[in-house]
Formats: sequence, C-alpha cells, structure tokens
Amino acid sequence: MDRIYFDNAATTTLDPKVLETMMPYLTQHFGNPSSIYSYGRESRLAIENARKSVAKILNAHPSEIFFTSGGTESSNTAIITAVRDLGCKNIISSKIEHHATLHTVEHLHQQGEASLNYVKLLEDGHIDMHDLETLLASASEKTLVTLMHANNEIGNILDIDTVGELCKKYDAIFHSDTVQTVGHFPFDLRNTHVHFITGAGHKFHGPKGVGILYINENITIKPFVHGGSQERNMRAGTENLYGIVGFSKALQLATEHYESDSIYIQSLKLYMSEQLKLKFDSISFNGDVFGKSLYTVLSVNFPKTEKSEMILFNLDINKICASGGSACTSGADAGSHVIRAINNNPNQVTVRFSFCKNNTKAEIDTVINKLAEMT
Repeated sequence: MDRIYFDNAATTTLDPKVLETMMPYLTQHFGNPSSIYSYGRESRLAIENARKSVAKILNAHPSEIFFTSGGTESSNTAIITAVRDLGCKNIISSKIEHHATLHTVEHLHQQGEASLNYVKLLEDGHIDMHDLETLLASASEKTLVTLMHANNEIGNILDIDTVGELCKKYDAIFHSDTVQTVGHFPFDLRNTHVHFITGAGHKFHGPKGVGILYINENITIKPFVHGGSQERNMRAGTENLYGIVGFSKALQLATEHYESDSIYIQSLKLYMSEQLKLKFDSISFNGDVFGKSLYTVLSVNFPKTEKSEMILFNLDINKICASGGSACTSGADAGSHVIRAINNNPNQVTVRFSFCKNNTKAEIDTVINKLAEMT
C-alpha cells in the first residue's frame, strides 16, 4: 500500500511546478542578491519580482511584504516589535494560539515587558467577541491583540474584519497568525484593518524555510535581526533566494486554482465526516467543523479504549499519516493545549486529519476501514 498523507496542515508536498521554478536559482542563478555585478542583480530582480507578485495577490504594497524563514519568525517579529517599538504594554491573546504566538507572549509577560490577558472562548472554540471588546475597553495601556485567523488543530476561522474593527475602535495593534490561511483564502489587506499577518510557503505546496511578514505601511518597527541591510534594513542575512522564488510561485498557483481546489478539498472533508458518522457510533468533532472552519482540517474524537489509545501508532504502521491532539496523554506527550482549552475530556483520543488537492475519496475509504480495525 502506498503511503496515505492526511497531515497537510503540518506541511504539504512541493508542487512540481514550484520546484521547476526554483531550480534555476539552485543552479545557474546563484549570485548573492547584495552583489552589484550581473549575477547579483539577477538574484535581486527575482526577489523583487516575487515581492511584487505576493503583494498583488494579497492586495498589499510591495513595501509591506518582508520575506522571513517562516511563520514562527514572522509571528515572533510582529509580537516582540509591537511591544518594544510600538509601545504595547498589554497583550490580548487566546489559549488556542499556535505555540509561535503563545510562547512568545508568555515570554514577554514573564520578562515583565507586558501584561497578558486571554480572551474567553465559546463552546465551539470561537473567540468570544463580547469578551474581546470588554478586555479592549478596560485596557489602560496600549494593547496588542494577537489572534490567529484559522486554528491549525480544529480549523476554526476568526472573523478577522470584526476583530480589526474592534482594534481600530480601541486604537490597538492587531497581529493575526494567518499561516493556515495565506495560500488557502483570498486576502484584501488594503481593506482589512490588520497591522501584521504571516505566511509559510510549506502550507500551500511551496518550500519549507521561507515565509512572509506583512507590516502595514502606517507603522514603523526596528529590525528584529541585525547585521546587514537586507529586506530594506529590516532583516539582516543573505536572502533565501530559491525559497522566495518558490514561495511566490506556490502562492500564485494556489490563487489561480483556489476556487476548484477549495471546493474539491471541502468535499473530501465532508465525505470523511459522513463516513466516520456512518461507521462509528461515539465519535465527535472539535470546533465549528461545518460552519466557519478551514476546508482542509477535520479534528475527530474517538472514545478512549486500549485499542484507540494506540491509534496514531497503528495508523503509522499502516502507512497513514495523521496527527494527534488529545487533551491528556501519558508519558512525555503532554497532549494538545488547543483540545484541553475547548474539550478537556480525558476519555477521548483526538486525531486531526488534514487534506489537500492530491488526496482522494479512495484514500479516505482505506483510512475508514483501517480505523474500524483499530477502535
């Protein structure tokens, strides 16, 4: 049996067309973009063309797009500079953020650089907007709101426009971790009140090790990485040339095929949820799974038994890739902070299946049959 890959929210395969676009920059176009001779100028032009392409797709200005090593660096940069350069001494976040955000805000709080408040969550895992406004209204200091656009474990999608308007009303800085949505949803950043968003190439069939940070032109921050004038004096270090070219191409392809791909992938998610409900009596789903949710992610709870406790291990043995996310597990694995926050049930085992354009219903049928043997 060929391997079945249902962990696309973790990373995706590199699209052959993206690799084809990257190859010349791994071979003949190897010049340092900071060099003044022709090899360097070719590389510089490729980076700036990529920046223009990304900006156009997101409806931003090229000057607002900065290339980074990925979502983690981008979120760290946005959050830390919001506190240190923009004067945000109060942070509002949630307990279901990606660790790139969660650990950063916790670190700043522990260092005494900012106070930290967590917005309440509704039963379905969505942000409680009333509580968010209450926290903003009661803040006595400049506030940073950092809330992810779509949750990587349960798929819930934040109403980014409503949060943006609340931040505008209370003069707060708004950072959104959009790693799960850049390349998966259309953006219109000129008409969205957000100061920072992030992206990572490997979430939409681009290369690993490259991402973006959007910094709204109305704010000015200091460099996060020092030592050179790259990225318009904002991020020192020789640019990841072939990664940047690959990111741009992957985003272009994802945008061109968004409509057909999203409909197809959504059909896979719905098909799997229907088959699971047909075959298993006691399963449940996490998050607003059939509402405001990523079309790529399905988080499933199985009743905990001796057999189901080994479910991920047994899936792996059967060449099926999925990820865990239970609230409470034994040993070194502390379980998922996201599942604990919304569904703290120690009698369940949670598995996240996440899909892409390359998956098929036949693969889902195979996985359902294997799951029946394991639970």
